[in-house]
Amino acid sequence: MAVVTRELHCRHEGVPCSGLLAWDDDSGGPRPGVLVAHTIRGRTAFEEDKARSLAAAGYAALAIDLYGDHTRDAPPDEFRSHMNAYLDDRRALIERLRDWHTLLADAVEVDAANTAAIGFCFGGLCALDLARAGIEVCGVASFHGLLKPPPEPPATATNASVLVMHGWDDPLAPPEDVLALAGELTALGADWQLNAYGHTLHAFTNPNADDTGAGTVYNAAADRRSEAALMAYLDELFAD
Repeated sequence: MAVVTRELHCRHEGVPCSGLLAWDDDSGGPRPGVLVAHTIRGRTAFEEDKARSLAAAGYAALAIDLYGDHTRDAPPDEFRSHMNAYLDDRRALIERLRDWHTLLADAVEVDAANTAAIGFCFGGLCALDLARAGIEVCGVASFHGLLKPPPEPPATATNASVLVMHGWDDPLAPPEDVLALAGELTALGADWQLNAYGHTLHAFTNPNADDTGAGTVYNAAADRRSEAALMAYLDELFAD
């Protein structure tokens, strides 16, 4: 096994952005592609490690950047400003995601007919928005994602399947948001499933999350279970 990486580049309204594509160079031939969408903090080692882990499992995974190369070492308030701008303009967010998905699908390492997206926190919302927009992904998976839909739903149906992994005590996505998402996905005709983890807060996959006051706390059991759920989901999604 030889996991290798290369950078992919795009511009959003003139702002240069870079993503890290990882794949196993020993596996040969195009393989299913997985887009990895980041938390509020932008592209970090966390997302890059997820891409490498997926590459070791046989996928080509792209850790994207929605904010721009110049934000890599920005202070927390700047990250929040960038995220809020996208939350206020979901159409712009979807277009950025569409651009990144096109780059993933066009990569020579990727089987363009078999792509998926995963995301964490803000990235979970990004993954859901790919499905909401009817972009040609086979499936999406959200880890402790923000769940509220765009004010103007961009699609009336989706062919993407959806996996939602949710901490039931997440203060950023209360039970009413979960129930609303279930209704939304049902109306879109999505093949959807929900894994809800009890006694689990936001950011449960992040070992550095320890701010109980903000509701962001790592949960080793939920992290392990959600990772296993993802791998089983991808296996089924891309079964021959």
